[in-house]
Amino acid sequence: MRLLGVGMCAAALLVATAVAPAQADSGEAPGLRGVGWAVKDTGQEGVDAVRFRGLAAVSRGTAWLAGSKGRVLRTGDGGRSWRDVSPPAAVAEGLELRDIEAFDGRRAVALSIGEGEASRVLRTDDGGATWTEAFRNTDPRAFYDCLTFFDSRHGLAVSDPVDGKFRLLATDDGGRSWRVLPDAGMPPALPGEAGFAASGQCLTASGPRDVWLATGGGPTARVLHSADRGLTWRVADSTVPGGDPARGVFALAFRDRTTGLAVGGDYRTGLPSPRAAARSADGGRGWTQAETPPPAYRSGAAWYPYGHGTALAVGPTGTDVTTDGGRTWRALDAGSFDTVGCAADGGCWAAGEKGRVARLERR
Repeated sequence: MRLLGVGMCAAALLVATAVAPAQADSGEAPGLRGVGWAVKDTGQEGVDAVRFRGLAAVSRGTAWLAGSKGRVLRTGDGGRSWRDVSPPAAVAEGLELRDIEAFDGRRAVALSIGEGEASRVLRTDDGGATWTEAFRNTDPRAFYDCLTFFDSRHGLAVSDPVDGKFRLLATDDGGRSWRVLPDAGMPPALPGEAGFAASGQCLTASGPRDVWLATGGGPTARVLHSADRGLTWRVADSTVPGGDPARGVFALAFRDRTTGLAVGGDYRTGLPSPRAAARSADGGRGWTQAETPPPAYRSGAAWYPYGHGTALAVGPTGTDVTTDGGRTWRALDAGSFDTVGCAADGGCWAAGEKGRVARLERR
């Protein structure tokens, strides 16, 4: 969404052990007793530093970051050290990298946002030593927001509506080449409706074929679902408020093809964001408002793999956790983050403004 374009869109804490599975008691989820964000020194901190809205959590040890000024960082040692693997052309042009998807410590695909040719897809196979431009948008009406992968070969990227419908790119070779999908199965967009390029999570996949798209900016904040990798779509209204260009669903997280979370609100500083979270138990066909939602706008969400109903939500005013599948949320941390991700081994990472990056660890 253009509203979150270029304008909108600390020493490390020493913690001895990483988050690991634990036995649950007293109703608390495994692995989240006594944990918090341990901030990592990336060398990018400061008032004029990079803002990382793109994050790929590969494992407890490996993570990728993508941000403003064309910056990409990678760690392979749990955040103790970071390598600047930024694509030189992206740095030279100051591209806004808002999403990154990584398959391991060597292979990653990054998305830059913006009108026309500012929207690009870049790919690396050697840990960021070299990058290849896999796609450059030439349609001035298109503005790409997010990308997602079903597996190491099949993925999608989404643009704000063109000719009244969201536009999708598809790849079946790991991001090396992309093609525009036909839009015959895409429902018409509402007036003013778009996606938010806030955390790389407006488009999310689960399993080999299911994908969901979050919207805002229109009269209703909606969630679209496809069960055939983006060829046909079903649309549902969320309970997150819309009705304003700054409001809507900013991020989706699906634990499997049926159980999902939606978070968002109003991203403008100081404005209230009631009903900032919702949950679905039927693959996004219906959405239920959280009984106790996060207290403010949240831009990112991720399921924690060791707790069946445990997930994290982040935003500029803090991090919240749910242990009951999104029914109720409680505060975990007051620090500012834009995006969050958890790997299968329980490694959870968060990133945001002023170069701020952290890993979830035991205190």
